[in-house]
Amino acid sequence: MNILDAVDAVSLRKDIPQFRAGDELKVHVRVIEGNKSRLQVFQGVVIRRQGDGVRETFTIRKVSYGVGVERTFPVHTPVIEKIELVKKGEVRRAKLYYLRDLRGKAAKIREKRDGVEGYGDGILSTPVSEPIIEEAVSEVPAQVAATEVVVEAVVETPAVEATTDVVVEAPAAEATDAPAAE
Repeated sequence: MNILDAVDAVSLRKDIPQFRAGDELKVHVRVIEGNKSRLQVFQGVVIRRQGDGVRETFTIRKVSYGVGVERTFPVHTPVIEKIELVKKGEVRRAKLYYLRDLRGKAAKIREKRDGVEGYGDGILSTPVSEPIIEEAVSEVPAQVAATEVVVEAVVETPAVEATTDVVVEAPAAEATDAPAAE
């Protein structure tokens, strides 16, 4: 592992959703004006994602009052409060620069409707949280531990060819006095 990768790993954010070009995002950006701070939402289509690690950036395009606006954000910057994935787009390119020349309905991107969570296309810079597996500890209730034990035995005698069934029952009072197994 490279030394710089170890240093950069401290600055990587863990709360970034998986997204790629064609997806529609809401980016909540912290804007500082003078001594006041506020959140501003920038919603648009991702037209590119490039770089890796701390230097990774993505560009979002939206049309505001008839004018196309593009804004490039670093993925792991502290200026971004949060990123929301609005919808996934169905595209076959990594860079969607052709959207700059399209207008109106032609500039729309179809929504991916396959119902599959995530992409699985190897976006390595987006961390994937591993599921937490908890061990199930089953406790035996006292009523189950106090059930009666029934033993059936078949005894054969060589002289007489008859079988006798012997039923032995353990009293329930003795089983409840014993502590429950943990």
